[in-house]
Amino acid sequence: MGIEIINPGLLTTVQDLGRYGFRKYGVIVSGAMDEVSHRIANLLVGNREEEAALEITLLGLEILIKEDTLIAICGGNLSPSINECKIPMWRPVYVRKGSILKFGKCVDGARAYIAFAGSFDIEKIMESKSTYLRGEIGGFEGRKLKKGDVIKLNKPHSEIMNFINILSKRVNSNGFAYPKWFINKSIYCKYSENPVVQVTKGGEINYFSEESIKSFFSEEFVITPQSDRMGYRLKGKMLTLKEPLEMISEAVSLGTVQVPPDGNPIILLADRQTTGGYPKLAEIISVDIPIIAQLKPGDNIKFQEVSLEYAQKLYIQREENIEELKTALKIKMKGER
Repeated sequence: MGIEIINPGLLTTVQDLGRYGFRKYGVIVSGAMDEVSHRIANLLVGNREEEAALEITLLGLEILIKEDTLIAICGGNLSPSINECKIPMWRPVYVRKGSILKFGKCVDGARAYIAFAGSFDIEKIMESKSTYLRGEIGGFEGRKLKKGDVIKLNKPHSEIMNFINILSKRVNSNGFAYPKWFINKSIYCKYSENPVVQVTKGGEINYFSEESIKSFFSEEFVITPQSDRMGYRLKGKMLTLKEPLEMISEAVSLGTVQVPPDGNPIILLADRQTTGGYPKLAEIISVDIPIIAQLKPGDNIKFQEVSLEYAQKLYIQREENIEELKTALKIKMKGER
């Protein structure tokens, strides 16, 4: 039972919201690159928002659904289909046993998230199911998924079963069914191939030359092919210090923009190291991390400075929106006929 991987695609892993509390031992957080899409996908199938889901990168995933289940796909549009028939994103979809879920052309974004009602029957490692690829721990055998992998699903929570039963009676000839309503993704995720990303000042910004600071906030940077879940390497006008700086390694966070000696900034992401020794020019604000997560090599990016107070206001507003979504989903699912 559960699901079987027919084609793993470019990179598919099991991720939840991360492995917290272990950075002091050198263990990274990991977790979903686009936390918001991950959370919403889980909410759409009646899971806790921190449950594990599949993170698909760019293309190619193909799955055999081995039991009747409820799924939701959020994030980048990678042209999902069931039994060769296009299916909608950002809403719950009931899928009949024996169906083939496939992803094709990347229309927008770079990463999609599939949540399954009940989530995966996988052991937690250090309180998380997230895959830490370099450490080979968590997820499914500590690695990216490969052909032939079978992952078991837990039973869905009782609160969602009535909704699942209603959808099961509407299954079409292609083996799936979904409600008429859906999530307006623009409220939560504003994807763009050439975004202006908001940042606050980094701890060492005053060590950079005035010209470099000006360039950082006015020039475009391109994401290079050397980028991965650990960090996005950017290429653009070289950023330089006023004078050489020797630093003791210190803690870094999600969205830290470091500048190594070659002058090309690096944005630290989900699989970031626990400490860094390069000067920190900026910190991407929390609400714009999903925008970064949905970019791919070749996309351009610009930066705009905002205040910490403004960043906090945007974060609170986002969390309030998600809380409202939770309430709305409960009403919609209970009212489904």
